[in-house]
Amino acid sequence: MTTTRIPKINLKEHLVGDVMRDGVVGCTPETPLTEVARLMSEYRIHCVVVAGLEEDRHGTHLVWGVVSDLDLARAAVAGEELTAGQIAATEPVTASPTDTLADVARVMGDHDVAHLVVIDDKGAEPIGVISTLDVARGFAGSA
Repeated sequence: MTTTRIPKINLKEHLVGDVMRDGVVGCTPETPLTEVARLMSEYRIHCVVVAGLEEDRHGTHLVWGVVSDLDLARAAVAGEELTAGQIAATEPVTASPTDTLADVARVMGDHDVAHLVVIDDKGAEPIGVISTLDVARGFAGSA
């Protein structure tokens, strides 16, 4: 009998930027959840970034959040006609392209989430998404 030796992958050696999905699919806070569901289905994704401009005494700035497939499912059960802005997590859990896969795996576990929005290191704007499947791909050595 022969055995195949599986190499041990060190998640500390792989970076988010190596395995993340570039780009995000987004919508405005006013977008109906039926449209958010269509976007998820069409693009075969598990989260949509909700972005809008907010004005305060300091000026206008970008405000964003995330609607996950689980958020969408919970809202669908409630049966109300809601918008993306009404259910979006406005303090989404994020990662940087320079974080290690070990870092994001720990954060995902700590926050019980299956994906993180990757933000740029300059303006803290969403530039991609990393999911548990992307971490698994890195762990398997196929990053």
